[in-house]
Amino acid sequence: MIFRQAAERRSNVVTSADTAEFLKLLGIDVNNISNDKLNETTYFTCMRILTDSVSKLGLKLYKEKNNGIEKATDHSLYRLLKLRPNPYMSSSDFWKAVEFQRLHHGHSVVYIDFVKRGRDAGKIKGLYPLNMNDVKIWVDDAGIISKDNALWYVYKDKKEKEHKFKHSEVLHFKGLTADGITGLSVREYLATIIENAQAGQKFVNNYFKNGLFARGLLQYTGDISPDNMKKMQERFENMANGVTNAGRILPVPLGFSFTTLNTSMTDAQFNEISSATIQQITSAFGIKMHQVNDLSRATYSNISEQQKEFYIDTLQAILTMYEQELNYKLLLQQELEEGYFFRFNVDSILRSDIKTRYEAYRIGIQSGFLKINEVRDLENLPSTEEGDTLICNGNMIPVKLAGKQYSKGGESTNE
Repeated sequence: MIFRQAAERRSNVVTSADTAEFLKLLGIDVNNISNDKLNETTYFTCMRILTDSVSKLGLKLYKEKNNGIEKATDHSLYRLLKLRPNPYMSSSDFWKAVEFQRLHHGHSVVYIDFVKRGRDAGKIKGLYPLNMNDVKIWVDDAGIISKDNALWYVYKDKKEKEHKFKHSEVLHFKGLTADGITGLSVREYLATIIENAQAGQKFVNNYFKNGLFARGLLQYTGDISPDNMKKMQERFENMANGVTNAGRILPVPLGFSFTTLNTSMTDAQFNEISSATIQQITSAFGIKMHQVNDLSRATYSNISEQQKEFYIDTLQAILTMYEQELNYKLLLQQELEEGYFFRFNVDSILRSDIKTRYEAYRIGIQSGFLKINEVRDLENLPSTEEGDTLICNGNMIPVKLAGKQYSKGGESTNE
């Protein structure tokens, strides 16, 4: 099997400290971008936030029932996607790799490994993320290869052998897309912004190394040859530059005067430039500023609201894209008609503090639309024997009976 061979050939243990090798294990080729970009803090912080956010949400298979929905624990795909999509990755590792490639390359392709023969033919036994550097998408809109399939995915393995997959044999998760087939990489969009940020950081570093006054005006009354001018320039640079010379008195020979050309950090607006760059990077990912430790507009009372905004503005569209692709590619038409569907559990993001949750549960139970066992399941508590019965406040009456208790004789009538 091509995927097992590729994994078994990796005999050396590589730690995450070696960024390039670690990313290669995730199927990411870092040869096309510089080490500076890989180490760009804000870029990788946003990547980490989104990959962690998706990987920590449990994906479950549900089935619609007459009285609601229930987990389809008896379905083979439930256990496969919840625990281990393939022998080499846990569910968390799988979604981290998929989301990383979707962000870094613009889209991510996952091979669906079906059972080819026997009684279980057609059953899904594994899902394998493909290295996007080795995947090409062919659009056969003229029907040259096949009249029934216009979209092909060509994967080249480590032995340079090409494998051709139909669109029904892979999961294709996209980022921002202009044509609905290929995705646009966040990395490409941010390339210019990241390079500007790095250039600014290098300028600041050099500024500090030169004692914050590397530039100045050396004045001399008289004529001086070019050779002597160069020697004098080198002499003054040796006396003035460097952190060790910062703040020290500079001796100036007779006939010379030296004036520093100070450019303060405030004048250069480095804080504003840095802040603007971070905002542009985080905006491209859909990350909120408080998530990259910019708490200038955050308060204790609105952090939970900002977390909900992150889900609504950013994660909801991503998760919906994943769910729709999984439903269409992994479930049979009969299963879709029977009400099977995949859904990510977003409770960990939307969950409020314990007091707010319990108050909401109390209202839901007393209003008769939440069962006790449903609430206990949300809190990871065992079910109770009487917990599947809807209950409500006994003091409540139908609206049409309001005021009947004040009728003649003080008795209410039931109509």
